[in-house]
Amino acid sequence: MIGPCLNRKLRLEVPYRSRDDAGGYETIWAVEGVLWASVAPGTGSEAELAGLSISTVPVKITIRAAPIGSPSRPVAGQRLRDGDRVFRVLSVTEADAMARYLICIAREEEVST
Repeated sequence: MIGPCLNRKLRLEVPYRSRDDAGGYETIWAVEGVLWASVAPGTGSEAELAGLSISTVPVKITIRAAPIGSPSRPVAGQRLRDGDRVFRVLSVTEADAMARYLICIAREEEVST
């Protein structure tokens, strides 16, 4: 089996809660590490919300495998960043029976600066 072409350098970011000046909290994203990945569009879906048709296309990101609990293994709620593009990780699973690669299903998000 020929492995995927891991040609995209993505930063793995982890959310932390930090107190803000108004007595609440804000989310701060800290870089946990760098992963080489293959990024491909997934299968799109369409839903109706308040009479409007909304379509979404998840992103399939393939990376090298890491054991559960390892800081280099993404989990749902973290995100992967490629420059200005940000992908929120929705799920992570093994890509093959030999567990050499992981597939992360993610959603691209807009990030305000």
